[in-house]
Amino acid sequence: MKFGDVITAAASLTVVTILLDFVFLAVFVPVDPYLGVDVASILSILVASLIVGYVFAAKIQEGSRMGAIGRIVVLFSVVIMFAFLTSVAVNPYMGAMMEEGLESMFSTSGWETTDWLGYSHLVLIMMAALNVVFALVFGFIGIYVGSRLRKPSKS
Repeated sequence: MKFGDVITAAASLTVVTILLDFVFLAVFVPVDPYLGVDVASILSILVASLIVGYVFAAKIQEGSRMGAIGRIVVLFSVVIMFAFLTSVAVNPYMGAMMEEGLESMFSTSGWETTDWLGYSHLVLIMMAALNVVFALVFGFIGIYVGSRLRKPSKS
């Protein structure tokens, strides 16, 4: 699989994931606002990777299947991490959510600014790492299964 094909597959995976995320968010967030976002994100990555794996099956099967899937998923994970960090940077409510979460987990009455900065940064890193792990695991599973669904064409 050529590098241009990897970029095209990762870009397709990103676009389809975002489109499916809107649909799944509309379905699951009214049921449970907190868990609905997580379920929608995981399902959108899994379903989008199944679709992309099926569409790009011929290109994936040209060489090493694991190598091609690995390159697509790693590039997709970098895009997901960048998108997550960008969304945190432009979302004014994210800081308030982190503060509320930290106050519910710890006794923060004596915390100084450095304590808030350190723990907020730790929460941010943990959330970014979770997004990357989900993108890697569910992306790999979905692309692998999707590429196996389509049989190689006999030419």
